[in-house]
Order: sequence, then C-alpha cells, then structure tokens
Amino acid sequence: MRFFLDVLLLLPLLLIFTLESLLKLFIPKKRKSVTGEIVLITGAGHGLGRLTAFEFAKLKCKLVLWDINKHGLEETADECKRLGSKAHAFVVDCSDREDIYSSAKKVKAEVGDVSILVNNAGVVYTSDLFATQDPQIEKTFEVNILAHFWTTKAFLPAMMKNNHGHIVTVASAAGHAGIPFLLAYCSSKFAAVGFHKALTEELAALKRTGVKTTCLCPNFINTGFIKNPSTSLGPLLEPEEVVNRLINGILTEQKMIFIPSSINFLTVLESLYKNRNFKLAKYNEGLSSGISCRVPVMLKHFILLTLPCFLRNHPHSSARHFSARKPGTNICCTYKSTTGT
Repeated sequence: MRFFLDVLLLLPLLLIFTLESLLKLFIPKKRKSVTGEIVLITGAGHGLGRLTAFEFAKLKCKLVLWDINKHGLEETADECKRLGSKAHAFVVDCSDREDIYSSAKKVKAEVGDVSILVNNAGVVYTSDLFATQDPQIEKTFEVNILAHFWTTKAFLPAMMKNNHGHIVTVASAAGHAGIPFLLAYCSSKFAAVGFHKALTEELAALKRTGVKTTCLCPNFINTGFIKNPSTSLGPLLEPEEVVNRLINGILTEQKMIFIPSSINFLTVLESLYKNRNFKLAKYNEGLSSGISCRVPVMLKHFILLTLPCFLRNHPHSSARHFSARKPGTNICCTYKSTTGT
C-alpha cells in the first residue's frame, strides 16, 4: 500500500519534469562563453579531436593538445595557431598512466590549470571474442576508459577548487547497445557512459555545481574509410556535423548528446522490449571490407557498427561475412592510438 502511495505522490513531479523538458525543447539555451579557457583534448592529432581543437581555437581558447602521433599533433597545433589561438602540443600515450600523470604536471607548470577536459582518444579492434588478443583487450580499456580516470584525477581537483570547469566524455552509441564482434569496444564505451553518469552524480553530491559534464554518443562516422557512405541504415554522420553538435552541447551544458537524436528514443525502446525477440535483418552494404552482421531492425539506426571514424581493412584479414566466420578467427583489426569514439 505504501508503495502505491509513493507512486501517486511521484506522478505530479513526473508531470512537472516532463513539462519542463518539453519547454526546454522550444526555448534555446544560452551558449556560455569559453574565451580564454584552457582546453585539453586527447587524441587531437586527427579526426574528431583535430576538428574539435579547430572549433575551440575559433572561440579563442588556449589549447593543450595530446596525441601519440607527433606529426598529426603538430599539424593540428599549427592550424590552431593560424586560427589565432595559443596551442601547446604534448606527445602523450593515453594507454600509459604514468605518461598521463607526468604530462599533466608539465601542462600545469607550463600552461596552467585546465578548465575544459575533452577525453576523446580511443581505439577499436573488430573481431570475435576468441580472436581478440588479450593485449588488444587491455589496450582498449586503457585508452577508452582508464585514461578518463587518470586525466580526470589529474585535472579535476583544480576545477573543484574553483567550482568551475567542464569534463567531456567522448563515448559512442555503442555505449548503449551491444554489438557483435566489438565486445571489448562496446564494453569500454559502456564504461565510459557509466563514468560520465557517476561523475555527474558525484559532483552534484559534492555540491560542485560549477563543474559541468557532457557525454557524446554518436553513431557511425564517415571519414573517408567507407566505400559506400549511403547505407540501409541511413546516411553516415559527417565528422563536421558531430563536432558542431559537440561544441554546441558543451556551450549549452548538455549532459548527454546522441547523434542522431533518435538514438535516445531507441534506447528507451530497447529497455522496454529487451526481452522481446526482434526479427533480424542482414546488413549487406556500406563497408569496404564487405562485413555483414545481423542486427535488430528496431535498433538498426544505432546498434550496428558504431565503429569510430577510422575503420579500415586490416592487412592480414580477408573480406568475408561475420556469419561465415568460425569462433576464434580474426575478422578485421584496426588500431589507432588516439582517435575519438
């Protein structure tokens, strides 16, 4: 009986929260100014990290760029300087905790306290569980989630002291839906989403309301490695579109950014019908490697291959369908040490 009374008391609050959310859809939120902020971006040598750096440079931020790829890192820094921003480049291996901590000390000494942290670096290996080597699984977690802990532990204390800052987690739609042959990647992205949510609640509990958090969860991104960008799952995302949405989300202090927005609705459907047997459809087009797999139709817009923006053929893998593979055989393995999502 007490339970039903609690539910009845909760209903008016749910109605108020729903109306508030609907109003926010039609009332654009004011964008905050980030001029002069010190922004650190991991995986800034190419891809989303590089484009994100360019956008912050246009906003007159002071940039701290991390990447393991020195050449790409320097190119990004040079372009940021051309755009009128101060840019400091550091070659950092985000899979190495000690390298992260030592580089963080250099940043504090040479540049100052970071006020916006963008955890963007990421890696992916595509193969079934048995073909995924143990070091590959370890590397995936070291870069895709453990690095978030180390960077946040290094730079969050100053933000909390000033009650001012922003932690940005670049995750993926794969952090909300399980995808076959991407066990390590999906698991790491689920962890990244959980990290964001738990950190958000912890900051609120500590009454550090001035430190904001944002999590980016995009679908498959087209960066030129895909032969046929138009697929049965709808158009691939362009990196410029993703970065524009990310920057807008940061400036308007959005907690979670789904790209496309329909992913948010589909995750709700998945939770409602998770025990239901969906019909499976075969996906036969799109990737240059000829990869095929089976996915639930209702979730097809985000559950299939939310690979990061660097998928390409591994030189030692053949192009066959997933369904034809036996457990333990390699499918396609791509590794880039500092790439977002």
